[in-house]
Amino acid sequence: MKAMLFAAGLGTRLKPFTEKHPKALVEINGKTLLERNINYLKSFGICEIVINIHHFADQILDYLQKHNYFNCIINISHEKEKLLETGGGLVYAQKFFDRQSFLVMNVDILTNMDLHALIKDHHENQSLVTLAVSDRQSSRKLYFNEDKKLVGWKNLQTQQKIFINSKEEEKSIPLAFSGIQVLQPEIFSLITQEGKFSLIDTYLDLMRTQKILGYKHQSYILDVGKPESIKEAEKHFK
Repeated sequence: MKAMLFAAGLGTRLKPFTEKHPKALVEINGKTLLERNINYLKSFGICEIVINIHHFADQILDYLQKHNYFNCIINISHEKEKLLETGGGLVYAQKFFDRQSFLVMNVDILTNMDLHALIKDHHENQSLVTLAVSDRQSSRKLYFNEDKKLVGWKNLQTQQKIFINSKEEEKSIPLAFSGIQVLQPEIFSLITQEGKFSLIDTYLDLMRTQKILGYKHQSYILDVGKPESIKEAEKHFK
């Protein structure tokens, strides 16, 4: 299986570090987020990885070259003109994927989740997309029905929401997206958005007609998006 690491973002919450560096090169106990997640993928036998870059892209290229690409097959999707977010970034990198399912994760996520279990769940349920989710605090939640199907989304701060219908909203279960997902290549033929857009917006469009499921896990997961989360990560990832 191939994987993609989203590493192009500006990392504005990690200033001042990201004023001169990409967030992928934030260090946790002497190892960068990029190195940790490449090694995390390798530990599950995933050694062919696509990495999208934009913010201080040259630093990431130099870093990968210096470390001999961590003995992986690494393809670079360079978003030179503009940052395309998750949806646009995935479409821009489409040429690197074939007819097999593939895994996508954010480079600023650290976790001990069993990827084999996630991938197995995806294949057994024959879903278009399987989203790793958990019951934890988050300002934005995805909502799933009893069959684990995605039925809605809500921003808990602004109360903005999108649901298939009010009936589904009433009985749905809110869970936080963990930044890791498995997709079928058919997703590319179903995406209608162009340019810069979020994959979540695509899923909210497709949830009425396609099988987009949640995979609930109990694993530890940390979004290393703020300076204080670096200190938290250093407690758990040696």
